[in-house]
Amino acid sequence: MAIAHDVKKKFLLMNNKIMKKKTIILLIILLIILIFLTIFLILKNMKKENIRPMQFAGQFYPYNKNDIASKINTFLNNIKLENNYNNIKAIIVPHAGYDYSGQVAAYSYKAIENQKIDRVFIIANSHSAYFNGVVIDDRDKWNGPFGDVEVDKDIINKIKSNDLKYQNKIFLNSNYHDNEHALEVQIPFLQTVIKNKFTIVPILFGNTNQSDYKILADFIKQNLRDNDLIVVSSDMSHYPSYDDAYKIDKESLDIVKEKDIDKLNEHEISALNSVVNERTIFCGIDSVRTVLDLANNLNWNVDILNYANSGDSSIGTKDQVVGYSAVVFYTNSEQASVSSSLDSNQQKILLNIAKESVENYVKNGKKINFNITDERLNEIQGAFVTINKNGQLRGCIGQIIGDKPLWETVQNMAIEACSNDYRFNPITEDELSNLEYEVSVLSVPTKINNWQDIKLGEQGVIVKNGLKTGVFLPQVATETGWDLETFLSELCSQKAGLPPDCYKSDKNVELYVFTAQVFS
Repeated sequence: MAIAHDVKKKFLLMNNKIMKKKTIILLIILLIILIFLTIFLILKNMKKENIRPMQFAGQFYPYNKNDIASKINTFLNNIKLENNYNNIKAIIVPHAGYDYSGQVAAYSYKAIENQKIDRVFIIANSHSAYFNGVVIDDRDKWNGPFGDVEVDKDIINKIKSNDLKYQNKIFLNSNYHDNEHALEVQIPFLQTVIKNKFTIVPILFGNTNQSDYKILADFIKQNLRDNDLIVVSSDMSHYPSYDDAYKIDKESLDIVKEKDIDKLNEHEISALNSVVNERTIFCGIDSVRTVLDLANNLNWNVDILNYANSGDSSIGTKDQVVGYSAVVFYTNSEQASVSSSLDSNQQKILLNIAKESVENYVKNGKKINFNITDERLNEIQGAFVTINKNGQLRGCIGQIIGDKPLWETVQNMAIEACSNDYRFNPITEDELSNLEYEVSVLSVPTKINNWQDIKLGEQGVIVKNGLKTGVFLPQVATETGWDLETFLSELCSQKAGLPPDCYKSDKNVELYVFTAQVFS
């Protein structure tokens, strides 16, 4: 009996050990499964980067990065510019094979060589697709010969926000960009001349609506920041003779210099109807219209740096040629610090300053001390503040030429609008909850010689005769529905106390135009 009991006891101990080992093994297996499952889920949830590869290396430009660097640097070293630019906002460059157009493109890129650029809008007309509106590539990066370039996420997120103003006109789609060379060929040049890290916004027009450029120009203007650059990728005449191309392209560039979109449209029709084999005056015509619209609205200057056509290259013929140009759009030193638009956060700050300044002044009769560190808001710039109550004007005062930081100008004008607009009684405390605020940030005014050159609804106007001065903001024309002559007559008589037709008849009357970024 004792032996049997010992055997049973040993059996139970052994069985317990086996069970413990099985439990440990099972726990280890479960732990391993849990680890692998966790890794699987992490990998599954991780977004794989979507990168556009180089599609045209070895065709439009060399495949080997050392060969690309050598070719581009040779182009740049061949150039000595007469002017040293430091405020370039946009360039026009060709997009043919580097052996044909690379030397011309290098003129524009040479001009931005020493400029800090953080974001580049690259714009072209699609060569292979037709669609309504403009399409932005929303991939994460574009592959370039000297590394990947990130696509700007701020712009992508603005489009994804589905702003009704741009709905069905600006959309995201990477497919249209796959077989398009016009944007890709600019990447190696940009990577060569821009020394800091930068992002890109790749944009293609769909070629179906001539007025689409207005939508894109407005979108870019609303989102343009300091250190942004716009690259318009476009060749010029396609397939006329060498001499015809030189004549037509010179006329096109003269019109670009004038920034006259209507004249450019007329010239396009004339050239297509009268020049043998002419297919287009700009294959990126909508992109060119876009930059001219911006140049007019933001008072950019224009310089033509270089022109040639494929017949000038060692491998080209002169019977049917393609034209190439290098053009820069820039601000002068006086405009440079105030030409960039405010982003949404900066707009909110200024609107909050206007609101809090009015409320505090009405209640306490004092100014608030704000601590504003944003460099853009500390630039010297003019501004107007408009106060509305239940949709009706309650006060509007501004300063056209700034003499203080922008945020302080907005604060001062808000206080003036609520207390010293001679057309209204000072605002009272019981009105504060019903007020709406609008800020107009102004560009530097530019004198014009012909009143018919005014772009109604886009430009504000100042009329001046001696000590008599009047000003209307750009939005006045939109809000009233006035035509240009009524707009100017009302400006002269209402605002300046001058005869209604003085802008036509009086040689002493001066007219100035300016643009405004308006937000409320």
